[in-house]
Amino acid sequence: MSTSHHHTASGRPLRVAPAWVGAARPAAGSKDQEHLLPVREAVWIWSVRRYARLALWALPCAAMLDGWLTLGIDTPPGPMPVSLAADWLAMVAMIALAALLSGSRTRRSALTGLLTGLAGTIIALPLAALTLVAPPGGLLPPGAPLTADQLDTARLVAAATSGLGWLLLGWAVFRSKLVNPADGILLMLAAAAIGAGAYAQKPLPTVGALLLLAAGTGLAWTGSRLIPRA
Repeated sequence: MSTSHHHTASGRPLRVAPAWVGAARPAAGSKDQEHLLPVREAVWIWSVRRYARLALWALPCAAMLDGWLTLGIDTPPGPMPVSLAADWLAMVAMIALAALLSGSRTRRSALTGLLTGLAGTIIALPLAALTLVAPPGGLLPPGAPLTADQLDTARLVAAATSGLGWLLLGWAVFRSKLVNPADGILLMLAAAAIGAGAYAQKPLPTVGALLLLAAGTGLAWTGSRLIPRA
């Protein structure tokens, strides 16, 4: 079978089959043709899967940082940078998990959970910035757009929105039949602690972080060993 030369974005030549991955293109209308993809689609899917498998390890890292914060141990950079790093890693893991489930039957639930979780992160970021510039004593800076009560309510809404996003992603994992459904159950249990936020009574935040660590480790390990159908 002849091959044609194409160039990647870096300028390197790429040798690919004329139209289809695998063997020669089957006859038009045959059943074997339904499961074959053009080369450009196969390369794109492979890239998404590779990103998802690697980026899923951000979830156990985020869980460890969240768990460290719940212990109340003083850290040199302070709790705010650690919290921001945990939120950033959790956002990366959300995108990776939704990408991994994009080819499953629960892709709509995964996409809804991703958008909901991102909305919670977008709400939480300006609140974190407002807290960062607040003067000592827990008071808000002069000219702040929110009162203390409104700030507490906004924090609760942000935490509940993020928890709802993880709940939907956990449900998508549980029903996807692509990874271990037990990881989906652990993820949904962890979402309850995430949704409660700072209002949760100890040791619920720590237990939630441990559940998220277990679910994230299982998903990352299982996702790294997934092999798409040939």
